[in-house]
Amino acid sequence: MPTDTMDDIELRGVEASSPLMRRLSRSDSYAQEDKIGTQWGTMLVAVQGDRQKPALFTYHDIGLNHVSNFQAFFNYVDVNMMMKNFCVYHLNAPGQEEGAANFPDGYAFPTMDQLAEMVLPIMKFYDVKHFVGFGVGAGAYILAKFALDYQECIDGLFLINCTASKSSWTEWGYQKVNAMYLKSSGMTASTLEYLLWHHFGKLSEERNYDMVQVYRNYFSKSINAQNLSAFIDAFIKRNDLNIVRELDPNKKKGTRNFKCHVMLVAGALSPHVDDTVTMNGRLDPSNSSWMKISDAGMVLEEQPSKISEALRLFLQGLGYALNSAQRRTSAASLNEALAERRRSSIAAKEAAAAAAVVTRMARQTSVVEEDSTSDKVNITENPIETCQ
Repeated sequence: MPTDTMDDIELRGVEASSPLMRRLSRSDSYAQEDKIGTQWGTMLVAVQGDRQKPALFTYHDIGLNHVSNFQAFFNYVDVNMMMKNFCVYHLNAPGQEEGAANFPDGYAFPTMDQLAEMVLPIMKFYDVKHFVGFGVGAGAYILAKFALDYQECIDGLFLINCTASKSSWTEWGYQKVNAMYLKSSGMTASTLEYLLWHHFGKLSEERNYDMVQVYRNYFSKSINAQNLSAFIDAFIKRNDLNIVRELDPNKKKGTRNFKCHVMLVAGALSPHVDDTVTMNGRLDPSNSSWMKISDAGMVLEEQPSKISEALRLFLQGLGYALNSAQRRTSAASLNEALAERRRSSIAAKEAAAAAAVVTRMARQTSVVEEDSTSDKVNITENPIETCQ
């Protein structure tokens, strides 16, 4: 009886390769990029959208720029459709943009107060009268400082991982060492781990390993270490915002605080949660909100859907009309699922009502005519108050 035999097969031309990894590189979604000179240095601003529409300014955190901090989030389907109502201006701190050259010898990097002042010439360059601010970390602090100094220019602030206080001795010590190493030796292992902790919080096996690796690779190879050193040094020398919560209406006018609506957001796993809690305790509760996002440290990357929904409600609260076509997701399957769920809900209610009628009639010994009312199902969105 013949036996089956297996022949050896040689695979030629097959090479082992690593899986493709997402890269934090610039896309073609920006209408224009401008380098705008100010008395404190040059800023790169990337414009996304129609400049005739309401303005939204973003400002990034340390170690990032408008591409690595915001591009993925603003390309998220819900956010992308929502932003069709706005023109987004992505501000980059001097020397932090992609491919930036080293600062010239003798250049003095602006302080955090000066970085806030640099927003005003950006507004004048684009003829923007007022805007909504969207900042993360150091960028959130800069926009908050600008909002306090130029109240009439700000419609609202959406701030992630923001602080209103000076740096603690612990933060100052760690970041001072990081800035020193970045300036003298480039990106070191300890500085890299600190940046990952700054953005993601404590890493564990449950976190998104691939996403962390993307940023690990980005911090290692794609940033200008010397320029980042200057930005970090400025951030740890920041001043307290000197905001005071005053609940007495008669004394409120004389206190320093935000006149616009402020939304504070922090990830539950972020090391900056306590900073946002402290800042929230100093805000006027009548025009501020605080939100903690579960299971996330870098919320724009780890929980974009939750931030998208929070941003939508915040913008609606400011009075911006976002129609249903621009609010819905682009996923048709989701719309169909919601419609099916609605139809199923109505059918279930009607079936339950019919069953109740049959049961009631079976138990009745006599027929009593009653006025019947039909069940109706009204599906409405939760109302949200608009700012006056």
